[in-house]
Amino acid sequence: WTMELTFLGTSAGVPTRTRNMTSIILNLQQPTRAEMWLFDCGEGTQHQFLHTPHHPGKLNKIFITHLHGDHLFGLPGLLCSRSMQGNSLPLTVYGPTGIKEFIDTALRLSGSWTDYPLTIIEVGPGLVFDEEGYRVTAFPLSHPVECYGYRIEQHDKPGALDAAQLIADGVPPGPLFHRLKRGEQVTLADGRVIDGSRYLGPATPGKTLAIFGDTAPCPQALEMARGADVMVHETTLEQAMAEKANSRGHSSSQQTATLAKEAGVGTLIATHFSSRYDAEGCLRMLAECREIFPDTLLAEDFMVYTVA
Repeated sequence: WTMELTFLGTSAGVPTRTRNMTSIILNLQQPTRAEMWLFDCGEGTQHQFLHTPHHPGKLNKIFITHLHGDHLFGLPGLLCSRSMQGNSLPLTVYGPTGIKEFIDTALRLSGSWTDYPLTIIEVGPGLVFDEEGYRVTAFPLSHPVECYGYRIEQHDKPGALDAAQLIADGVPPGPLFHRLKRGEQVTLADGRVIDGSRYLGPATPGKTLAIFGDTAPCPQALEMARGADVMVHETTLEQAMAEKANSRGHSSSQQTATLAKEAGVGTLIATHFSSRYDAEGCLRMLAECREIFPDTLLAEDFMVYTVA
């Protein structure tokens, strides 16, 4: 039940020689099925896929944080390529108001279409869905356009079933065990009622990720990130330029690190760096973050992080 993040793009606004625009793959490696989600889709995202083991045809869901081009302009190309490659797997796109108009218009004016079931859902603040092992909630952020962060909470994994004790208590192995494993009550042939929850070991807590869109510091950010195992957050400018960052709806290095500390997250992954910074400049920003929150990582294009 591991989750794996692959960073396809880590630059802000425009690409650089080493960083493409924002996009992140979340690979949910579940025992029963494969599930792969994408967060944002800046220009060139489908090219970035080519340098990974992953394929856009395997995507189940795409989450767009906001409609600024560096988070969105790769989407029409990816949707069309996915169709031309003969993929029939259904795809759902989530995003703020306007995402449906953007996709519909881009496909219509370019004479394009999708040969797979495409669902577009415009989100607002609050629960996006709670299904198939995961709950996703959208939090409104502070940016010049409607913008959301997504909190992904993995359901707790049920504890192991004590089969030996059930057999000792006269419960015959078989289909009943599957229902008991889910914590249900079952009635045996002899009339006894067996409560499955009494035969389950402790549950394994699920992991929580907080994947932010662009934002200046805001109260909702603390609620969104609280207790997350991993927080992925923009770090557009260094601390000396915090005022400029905030005026444009962005965060500085130390503002991001302060949020991670106050929210009690496990690991901060800093990303979305202004193109003004070269590799050395990004390392300076990492150092500024680590002064406040030592468990900070610097995202690079194609970096893979496993949420163990």
